[in-house]
Amino acid sequence: MPVIVTLDAVLAARGMTLTELSQTVDITMANLSILKTGKAKAIRFSTLEALCRVLDCQPGEILSFTQEGEDA
Repeated sequence: MPVIVTLDAVLAARGMTLTELSQTVDITMANLSILKTGKAKAIRFSTLEALCRVLDCQPGEILSFTQEGEDA
């Protein structure tokens, strides 16, 4: 998939666990896990905004794009 989710790296840089993030942004662990593993097919802007607010980051720190067939 050409859109890469780097939520793990952002969480690690902030010293936050997925459980803490889930509780803070009020998003289920299951939905965050789907996003974190790159299995999500879409993300709502409101979810992205909440993640960026809590993690004090920009959307480009959580999501990146690579051309099909290139390594990320």
